[in-house]
Amino acid sequence: MFDRLREDIACIRERDPAARSTWEVLTCYPGLHALLFHGWAHACWQAGFRWLGRFISHVSRFLTGIEIHPGAKIGRRVFIDHGMGVVVGETAEIGDDCTIYQGVTLGGTKLEKVAKRPPTLGRAVIVGANAQVLGGFTVGEGARIGGGAVVTKPVPPGATAVGNPARIIAAETDAQREAAAAKMGFSAYGVTQGDDPVALAMKGLIDNASGHEHQIALLWQAIEKLSHRARELPDDERVPADAQKAEAFDAERLNRLVK
Repeated sequence: MFDRLREDIACIRERDPAARSTWEVLTCYPGLHALLFHGWAHACWQAGFRWLGRFISHVSRFLTGIEIHPGAKIGRRVFIDHGMGVVVGETAEIGDDCTIYQGVTLGGTKLEKVAKRPPTLGRAVIVGANAQVLGGFTVGEGARIGGGAVVTKPVPPGATAVGNPARIIAAETDAQREAAAAKMGFSAYGVTQGDDPVALAMKGLIDNASGHEHQIALLWQAIEKLSHRARELPDDERVPADAQKAEAFDAERLNRLVK
C-alpha cells in the first residue's frame, strides 16, 4: 500500500509543476485522496461487501468532488489533476500512467445492465478537461483526448481525438508530416492539432510542397535515364540548365512568413 502511495506521489510531482513538496501533494491533492478511498472501496467491492464499497465511494465524492465507482479498475501511477467533477463508471478500466483532468466522464451510453458500459483506457492515455468518453470500447495506449471532446468510438494507440463528436487524428500521419517538414528544413512546431484555419493551411502547404518536390525530382531523374544520348552529351545539355534535379526547399523564407 505504501509503495503504491509513494508511486502516486512521485508521479504527481513529476507531472504537475505546481507540486512543491511531498507534504503538499499528500495533504492538498484531491485526486490522490480519491484514489486512496477507491483502493479501500474496491477492496470491499471485490470481497463482496458491495454496500460498504459504495458508501466509501460516496464519502470520497463528498470530500473530493470525484466520483469513482468501487467496481472500476485503476492502474498504477494514475494522476487525476484538479479532479472536480470527474466521474468513473462501474466497469471502467484505467491503465497505468494515465492522466485525467477535471470534469471528465468515463461512462456508458446504455441503460441496460450489459457487461461493459464505460470505456477502457490503455497505458499512458491523457484525457483533457471536460472530455466525455462514453461506451464500452478501448482507448489505445498513448492516445490523447482533447478537452471538451465527446468520444463514442475506439481511439487507436497514439492517436488524438478532438471535437464534438470526436474525430480521430492519426499519429502516423502527423509523424510523416513532421518528417517531411524536417527534411525540407522547415520548423513545423507552430502547426497545431486544432481547427485553426491557418494551422490547417500550413499542414496542406507542407504536404503539397513535400509531394511536389519529390515528384519533380523523380521526373528529372526519369528524363535523364530516358535520354538516348545521355552518356554522349555533356551534363549541361541533357536537361535544361535551370532544371532542379535534386530536392530543395527554401525553409528560411517559409519560416519568415509564419513567424
